[in-house]
Amino acid sequence: MAMLQFFIAVDVTVVNVALPSIGADFGVDGHTLTWIVVGYTITGGGLLMLGGRLGDVLGRRRVLLLGTALFGAASLLAGLAPSFAVLVAARLLQGAGEAIALPAAMAVIVLMFPEGPRRSRALSVWAAVASCGLVLGFVVSGVVTELLGWRWIFLASVPFILVVLAAAVFLVPGERPAGRAPLDLPGALLLVAAPLLFTLGVVEAGAADGRRAWLPPVALAGAVAAGVLFVRVERRSRNPLVPLRFFRNGPRVLANTATALLSAALSTSFLLFTYYLQDRLGAGPLQAGLTMLPLAVSLIAASVLVPRLLGRWGARVCVLAGVGFTALAMAAIALVSSLGAAGWALVPAMALIAAGMGFGIVGLQYVAVSGVTEDDAGIASGVQRAADQLGGSAGVTLYVGVGFAPALDAFEPFLVSSCLAVAGLAAAGAVTARIAVPTGVPE
Repeated sequence: MAMLQFFIAVDVTVVNVALPSIGADFGVDGHTLTWIVVGYTITGGGLLMLGGRLGDVLGRRRVLLLGTALFGAASLLAGLAPSFAVLVAARLLQGAGEAIALPAAMAVIVLMFPEGPRRSRALSVWAAVASCGLVLGFVVSGVVTELLGWRWIFLASVPFILVVLAAAVFLVPGERPAGRAPLDLPGALLLVAAPLLFTLGVVEAGAADGRRAWLPPVALAGAVAAGVLFVRVERRSRNPLVPLRFFRNGPRVLANTATALLSAALSTSFLLFTYYLQDRLGAGPLQAGLTMLPLAVSLIAASVLVPRLLGRWGARVCVLAGVGFTALAMAAIALVSSLGAAGWALVPAMALIAAGMGFGIVGLQYVAVSGVTEDDAGIASGVQRAADQLGGSAGVTLYVGVGFAPALDAFEPFLVSSCLAVAGLAAAGAVTARIAVPTGVPE
């Protein structure tokens, strides 16, 4: 289970350093390359809660094998992709595999290890492996892309996924499905369709040729319609992905809104680091990956430090600090790009991003699951995870898509993207200021 978690986490960040190489191979600009990043997170976040329900209906081992096989097959397809369109489709399928496999994998861990020290130790390993995967993705991407080519960032995981499949067959016990509750397939499809149409509209709106001028407004209107339909479907469904009672808990709604806004800026910063180092300074993938090593080290340090400070400062103060650190990082990126400084000048921004992720996301996760019961724990954690992923994809789409749009060539792209991110962070700070941790929940 940890091996599966590691490679799924690596795939979230491993493409960042490889993007310029992918663009050069397929003749695609940085504006369109956002699909490689957001395609994975959109389907991963949109189908996550459906994946959790599938485990109850079909059995967790069966769903684990299905999701893992889909992830492995999509990784193979991505590595062998003959065109950019096929690569984007493979990334969408990778996200779907993640959404199906991960909830089942976590449920397997929870059920196989009894409550107490053994389960705590198992979940700690699970969380640590995920963090290491996200961090190592930056460095691994540079090394593999430089020495073997970008295709191997996808192909290298395939043998390990086969090991996971074989091990799951022999080590994970089978179980009878819990019940035949109806699945909210329309809700899940609409939750994926809305951000996909939004991404299509923003990417096409920034195109300079204007050959499909009709497409952006149609896609954006479709995104709004899908969002409205999703609310209606959830209201009428007998077994909705997100029961409407969830939205009666004010702190959780605010925490998830702030999560989406903060993740939008954090995901944007990763791409801006890559684009500046490789496109602006001409660094190779290996040099870019090594230059981003301080970001990886800072993330590890933040993961150790923040849990200790959360109990002293409280969740809301930690989140506000995280939002502030991230805003300072975006300002630093804009300044470095405007001055045309060397790559090492980005190190302070990387440290600030790590602090923003550590303080902000951890604090928001705390609020999002505070006061949960057995009836809504799964929903609360699933919504928080989806807000994180979908918020990140929306941020990359909007901030990077607009900043690097060919139609805005007259403006400094790093400055535009950073300013948009800071505006989103200002909204996140305003939302966070209204969060009140429920009484009775220990800090």
